[in-house]
Amino acid sequence: MNQVLASMAGNVWKVLVQAGDQIEAGQEVVILESMKMEIPIEAETAGTVKAVKVQEGDFVNEGDLLVEFE
Repeated sequence: MNQVLASMAGNVWKVLVQAGDQIEAGQEVVILESMKMEIPIEAETAGTVKAVKVQEGDFVNEGDLLVEFE
C-alpha cells in the first residue's frame, strides 16, 4: 500500500481525488494552504486510490497521511 503524506503543516484546501480513481506518478492529489500559499501534493507513483484520509478544511501536520493507494 502506497501513501501520500503531508509535506508541511497546513489546511487542506482541495482534495482532487476520490476512492477508486486511477492516479499517475506526479499527479496532484491534494492542495494544502499554508501561510497564504497553495502547495500541491503529488503522488510519487501511479496506482488506484484506496482511501482519502482528509477532507477539505482539515488541518494537517507534516507527515500526516492524506491518501492511500495501491
